[in-house]
Order: sequence, then C-alpha cells, then structure tokens
Amino acid sequence: MKTAEQTVHDVRSGATTATEELETALGAIKAHNDELNVFLYVDEEGARRQAQAVDDAISRGEDAGPLAGVPIALKDNLCTRGIPTTCSSRILEGWRPPYNATVVDRLLAAGAVPVGKTNLDEFAMGSSTENSAFGPTRNPLDPSRVPGGSSGGSAAAVAADMTPISLGSDTGGSIRQPAALCGLIGVKPSYGLVSRYGLIAFASSLDQIGPFAKNVTDAAMLLEVIAGHDPLDSTSLPEPSPTLVAHVNDGVSGKRVGLVRDLVDGADEDVVASVDAAAQALRDAGATVVELSIPEFRLGLSAYYVLAPAEASSNLARYDGVRYGLRVEGVDVTAMNEATRTAGFGDEVKRRIMLGTYALSAGYYDAYYAQALKVRTMMIEAFARAYAQVDLLLGATTPSVAFELGSKISDPMAMYLSDIFTIPTNLAGEAALSVPFGVGEHGLPVGVQLLGPGRSEAQLFAAAHVLEIAQGR
Repeated sequence: MKTAEQTVHDVRSGATTATEELETALGAIKAHNDELNVFLYVDEEGARRQAQAVDDAISRGEDAGPLAGVPIALKDNLCTRGIPTTCSSRILEGWRPPYNATVVDRLLAAGAVPVGKTNLDEFAMGSSTENSAFGPTRNPLDPSRVPGGSSGGSAAAVAADMTPISLGSDTGGSIRQPAALCGLIGVKPSYGLVSRYGLIAFASSLDQIGPFAKNVTDAAMLLEVIAGHDPLDSTSLPEPSPTLVAHVNDGVSGKRVGLVRDLVDGADEDVVASVDAAAQALRDAGATVVELSIPEFRLGLSAYYVLAPAEASSNLARYDGVRYGLRVEGVDVTAMNEATRTAGFGDEVKRRIMLGTYALSAGYYDAYYAQALKVRTMMIEAFARAYAQVDLLLGATTPSVAFELGSKISDPMAMYLSDIFTIPTNLAGEAALSVPFGVGEHGLPVGVQLLGPGRSEAQLFAAAHVLEIAQGR
C-alpha cells in the first residue's frame, strides 16, 4: 500500500482519486479481516461520502487538506457520531455516540477518510488484544501471534496494508508495544498535546491518543493534524500544533542520547542487540551516546498497576445499565447494576476495577494509592535529571518480539511485564515513540524506543528517521 505522503500527492495531483484509494483499502479489509479480526465495524457508506467530498473539493480547485484522500483506521474507543463505539466491551455493544472525538473532527477537516473502528483489549486494558469481547486480533506478520495491545487492531490495520495510517491510544504502552510487535512507527505524544475529548477514558491522567504508520514522515503528518489546543479538554496544552514534518530530516548531529540500561535489562538477547545497534547508528550519524542508569524506572510497573486501576474504577463506574449501553434487569437498582456489570465486563476489566477500588478504599488509600503517587513524582524527577544531561533517551520498547496467541493470557503478571519499558513515559507525561530496528526470533521485528521530554516530538521524529535511514528504509 502507498504511504500517506504518496497518497496525498497522488490525490492532489489527480493521478488518483480519494474514492479509488478508499476502494483499495476496502478491498484489503474484505480480503483479510475475516482471518485477522482487525475491524469491528467498517463504515463503507460514510467513508465513501467523505472520499467523494475530498474529490469534489479537488475538482473545484480547493485545498482538500493535509491528509487529502488518506484512508485511516480508528481505535474503537474514539467516539464517532452515529457509528458503533464499543471499546471491545459487551457493556457498550451497539452504542452509537451523538458526537465525534476532537481528533475525528480534525481528521475529517484534514481530508482523511476514516474507514472504520478497530479491535482492542476491552477498555484498552491489555497488551495483546486478546481481552476483546469480540475475539482476538492476529498479527499480520504471523497470524499465530499477537499484534500487541491494547491498540492491536489499529497496529494490525497498518501492518496488513488495510490503511496507511491509524490512531490508537497509549495509557501504559498501548501504541508503542503493538507498533514494536508489528514493525511500525508508534507515537505516544506528550500528555496534553492531543485532545482526549471523545476518547473513552481508561486512566485519564495517563491516556493519550497517537499515530501508527509505516514510516516517520507519515506519523509526523498525522500527529500534526490531530495535535493542538482544544478548549473541550481541560488538560489540553494551550498552544497550537507543533511543526513536525519539516524537522524529520534534522538529524542528530550534536545531540546527546542516553542509553538507559534499565530500559533494556531483562529483554531477549536479540532485543538487546537491536538496541545496541541503534545506539551505534545514532553515533554514526553524529550523536554522542552515553550510558545512563535510572533505577526509578523499575518502580514504574508497580506504581502503574495501582494508579491506572484506581482511575479505571472511577471512570468505569458510569457503566451501570442506567443511561446507555447494556442493561440487565434486576429486582431493584442495585441488582440491576450488579447484573449489568457482571454480564458486561470481561475478566481483566473486572480485575482492574477491583484492584483500583481496593487501593482507594478506607484504610488502604495511604498504603497503596498515596505511595504510588509518590513513586510517580520520583519518576518525573528522575526524567528531569536525565534530560538535564541528555536530549533524548534510548531503550527497548518490549522485552521480546510478538508472542504466541494464548501464551500469556492465563498469567496476568507475565502479560503486565510486556509494558515494563513503556510505562515510565506515561507516568511522567513525557513523549516517546517506537521505531522498528532489526529482527529477532523467527525473523519478527524488534522495536527500539526513543524517549524525550515534553514537546520534544520533532527531535524524536528526527532521531527515528536517522534509524530508518540506517536500515535503508
């Protein structure tokens, strides 16, 4: 499939049309979705209307937008007006929001063509897209393996050439981890850079929407479109979208990069080798690479699995069978609430709600939640000390390549460890991305992670592009 950049060029020049590009995408979805279970809903009618609107604008000589005619897949926790939005949960099955998420409106204004909603771990809680109420998504590179999670459907859509770009959300690594397992660029933007309005919340202080793409330029194009202040989101940064595409070729000459062993230790040998090779590629391009130890990062997993479930227990209290979604009748309101939530939520969501409720309960708040907040502050301070010494950080995205379906689903701790290298960034609200670099076991891609301080996305894209060039991509 064409890149987003090439698609925009061809549509604008008249070499092709948005409608033709859409039909190519729909054909790929029809050919592969039954096997891979990527899309939960394909909006053919709405996509054709949007593609025709782009073509009509071009025929009138108008600017059709920076993503003119580019098909895009949306994670099914992004509200889309009149389109089923389920979070891969039975409790929201069939719910059709009356409004769009801000990022969806910005995509439409930019001329992109949303084709449908992709599968995810229920309410974005998982690392393999096996927790979906509608069945697991398979990795297009090896259908016996997971695509990662929770944004596994969005990653698989791009990896399977169904769409050139897609959107996911990242609470503890849910964009970067599937990007690594599917061989893609995956970006977790600085907290507040992209509006969360219309993103169905998992953990509000951690969630952030970001792009998947096959190359750095496409990811930068997409992030430019969705970023920028939104008055509908109280946590949105009060500044316009940054200029990103123009900096992709800036390189890393003169930059200092910290190779963080705490973001590599415990990973498979092939992953460690890929990170070391990426460090050498950055050196070859003019960067100074120094080794750093940030031991606070090792506390991230424990703190995250107190804070994120605590926020989830609050956010998911709204699914009670009263206002929208599933309703299972009971003899009274309490029985109805209990029956609805028992039937509507899957095991992992119930597990996290119970963990979070316990951590927030009287007698345990100080011992767990308050302590986790202190660890989060330590993490923020550790990042600040690191960025006083270096411009960017380098480590592994995941401890291994894509693992087999079913291999970790019965062992929650083994699954949680998939995110051990990605979680620190979310706790600190900083920026990070995963870029494919090298291969590991069974010839599957390895993702290396570049991390930067808040609002450093332009530097991150420049460094990621250096790694692309080093691989001849």
